[in-house]
Amino acid sequence: MGGEGWRGLRLDVRVPLEDHPLEVRLESQARSVAIVGPSGAGKSTVLRVLAGVETRARGEVVVDGVTWLDPGRGMVVPPWERRVGWVPQDVLLFPHLSVRENLAYAGAPPEEVTATADMLQVSGLMERRPRRLSGGERQRVALGRALLSAPRLLLLDEPFSALDRPLRDQLSATVRRVAAQRSIPLVLVSHDEADTRVLADERWHLRGGTLEPL
Repeated sequence: MGGEGWRGLRLDVRVPLEDHPLEVRLESQARSVAIVGPSGAGKSTVLRVLAGVETRARGEVVVDGVTWLDPGRGMVVPPWERRVGWVPQDVLLFPHLSVRENLAYAGAPPEEVTATADMLQVSGLMERRPRRLSGGERQRVALGRALLSAPRLLLLDEPFSALDRPLRDQLSATVRRVAAQRSIPLVLVSHDEADTRVLADERWHLRGGTLEPL
């Protein structure tokens, strides 16, 4: 998935949120898409739908020509079969595992774990547990774990928000390069225009429960 024959992303879903319904329609052939919009608009919910953990979603999700969600036809691909690399805002590292063990969780070879840690500048933290990491360090470990899972789709929710500007810019370019080299399509949620400019080929704006291309 995500190679030369990439067939794009299509969403036509409804999520009955408590404060307002979310009705998302998106169809794109771009390999990298950014979703922007005000806080509370539902951007993170869109990523949860793609990850398969938003159980309230109804409608259709098609990624690279494969249907992941269509309850009307009895098609609901569970999260573990979607092979999504997801970096949520709260990063969800395993607290009882070291940085090395978190990175290696998906079974990547040790040399790939080491190379990824070097790339994300966390190689000096390998034996620490998440509670001993800063917010930016946790974000980088979560990003590394996602990349090492050989994902079919990479979902990034404000992945660099805890980093200073120089490192943020450096890692945005690094992730873009790695995603291109490995043919990994990605969907980014970010309030940072520089992040979206570097990482995304296409930008969509979410407001009032609906998505519109920019």
